Amino acid sequence: MSGEQAVLVWARGLNIGFNGRVVVSGIDFDLPRGQAMALIGTNGSGKSTLLKTIVGLLPLLAGELKVFGGCPSSQAKRIAYLGQFHTSGFVLPLRAIDVVRMGRFPQRGLLGRMDSEDEGLVRRAMRTMGIEALADAPLRTLSGGQQQRTYLAQVLAHQADLLVLDEPTSGLDAGGRDLYLHAMTSELSRGASLVMATHDVHEEAALCQQAILLARKVVAVGPTEKVLTPDTLREAFGLILDGEHRMAVLECRHGPDGG
Repeated sequence: MSGEQAVLVWARGLNIGFNGRVVVSGIDFDLPRGQAMALIGTNGSGKSTLLKTIVGLLPLLAGELKVFGGCPSSQAKRIAYLGQFHTSGFVLPLRAIDVVRMGRFPQRGLLGRMDSEDEGLVRRAMRTMGIEALADAPLRTLSGGQQQRTYLAQVLAHQADLLVLDEPTSGLDAGGRDLYLHAMTSELSRGASLVMATHDVHEEAALCQQAILLARKVVAVGPTEKVLTPDTLREAFGLILDGEHRMAVLECRHGPDGG
């Protein structure tokens, strides 16, 4: 295996699943520092399960998986994870800025005092996602797109070495998607690596150097331009071409992911 400085996530013969049931088997990939990888597939294809395995929320069922050269849960402080479902803002009366400040908890702890550097990172993250004016707004009063921007700002405030994002543009309008793409490009430029799950082929093809196409099996893995071909997309989704030869997908489901 390459050294930690070169490869942040490494998998060989990896089987993933939940409750002891395999969802996808035989996954092999390397994610180098400063690169982005998209997990592309329909609902139930295994994307969320793989993300949760990478961050240590689900145990691997077979094979090998190294994150920063160790077991997936050994470097939690260095990983920012954004799942699909968020409950904190509806259980507690949190403001948007309180949610973004949670991105500093891995470094400071729940009871640790934030200093001016932390506050600067929080404010910068909110500015990057265009929500600085909403800092004192209760999270529950924000629109779905504003809430998603808030959680993405939390990820940015973490300043993590590895970003693991599940459907990060869900609910975002065109402006929010542009801000997200700009933010992720900046994260990659500073040396962070990125793994994201999506079913949006066009968007992630513009950002990611690598892709894994999933359909409860590995359809293809490798450089994005070699993975996202008409043949592989047809196998994973069902593919149609419009009159201008742009790719579009007709989703076919593969059963529950469990993620």
